Amino acid sequence: MTGHGLGHGLGHGLGVAVAAVGQTPPETTRQAVGYPALFLLVALGALVPVIPTGALVSTAAVVAFHQRSLPFGVLLVFGVAAVAAFAGDLALYWLGQRGVRSRGGSRWLEALRGRATPERLAQAQRKLDEHGVLVLVVSRLVPAGRIPVMLACLLARLPLRRFARGDAPACLAWAATYCLIGILGGSLFPEPWKGVALAVAVTLLISGAPSLWRRLRSR
Repeated sequence: MTGHGLGHGLGHGLGVAVAAVGQTPPETTRQAVGYPALFLLVALGALVPVIPTGALVSTAAVVAFHQRSLPFGVLLVFGVAAVAAFAGDLALYWLGQRGVRSRGGSRWLEALRGRATPERLAQAQRKLDEHGVLVLVVSRLVPAGRIPVMLACLLARLPLRRFARGDAPACLAWAATYCLIGILGGSLFPEPWKGVALAVAVTLLISGAPSLWRRLRSR
């Protein structure tokens, strides 16, 4: 093949490849990247509480609300968020159990102790004694309520299987709540970014309200 013929063949092949890439639906591409990223971030957020997982789920729900796949997209956000939160909770509980069983403890157990004040832990232990694993549902919805209740379950040596039975409906309720916030933001504004801004503001307000209230009461 001559150089001219080879160049023409390569040019034609590149043109076909570029055309094929250009035919990929942008929405499909976003879904292929977005849902795994949502799962990873929510699961990591359950382990390391520096990721605003509620805001992430609400933002994803706003975006899904404005896509043509409604209601499938919102339901998928709900499912991914619930499963990711459940997986993260189970992983953290398993790591905490290792610390409880070990004589020297573990850094995960110490991290859980450091994130739960003695007063919150004592309250969580009373609630656990009164209501059993059902208290996990409420703890998932109350800001900063998840860790004290999880630590109370660990100190009570609750088996992982029993913890999972209570945590599953808790994660479903949590995912549904923040998806509803996202749907609300998406339905109020035709532009997705405005709905995202409202959803993030609401979730941050919910997460910060208890600590602000405690500070005001202490003054």
